Amino acid sequence: MQIDIPEVVAEVTAAFNRYEQALVANDVVVLDELFWNDPRTIRYGATEILHGFAEIMEFRASRPSVGLERTLLRTVITTHGSDFATANTTFERNGRVGRQSQTWVRRAEGWRVVAAHVSLMTAGA
Repeated sequence: MQIDIPEVVAEVTAAFNRYEQALVANDVVVLDELFWNDPRTIRYGATEILHGFAEIMEFRASRPSVGLERTLLRTVITTHGSDFATANTTFERNGRVGRQSQTWVRRAEGWRVVAAHVSLMTAGA
């Protein structure tokens, strides 16, 4: 299995950047599109545990749409073959550092997040 095929890295990077843009703009339509529409999709957030696309969609629709801006500090995208990738990033928002991990899979409809995790560092860490 080839690791980091340049054109696959470029595809996942574009999907990741599209997700990031939608996240800070609270573009719920794009955020929902980029998650795999399946009950096995998981998103563990800083304050929530979401199992299944329906729970993720419900969370997105109800969360506040202000204060979502953040600065990415370091992002590492690694592809494994042509259909599987991980995207890990650290970010700063309101003086706090956070971490985000995503597992991306190429589906017939395009690259989709099948699992995600977001956490914040404790103050002063």
